[in-house]
Amino acid sequence: MTRPLIIDWTACEGRGLCADLLPEVLTQDKWGYPQSRSGHDFSIPDELEKAARKAVHLCPRLALRLQND
Repeated sequence: MTRPLIIDWTACEGRGLCADLLPEVLTQDKWGYPQSRSGHDFSIPDELEKAARKAVHLCPRLALRLQND
């Protein structure tokens, strides 16, 4: 099962911390904003939920959340 990672694009400043903490799911565009490695969604598999929660907690702009939290 997967959970969507929701990004508040109005709050995100493209600092790249989320991509550093979730390299299996995220990469950065040329401005530092997160991009999905799959190219279409930000699904977090169960085995990466702990890392995703850490990224949500450490986001300096509070621009991340896991759906259903």
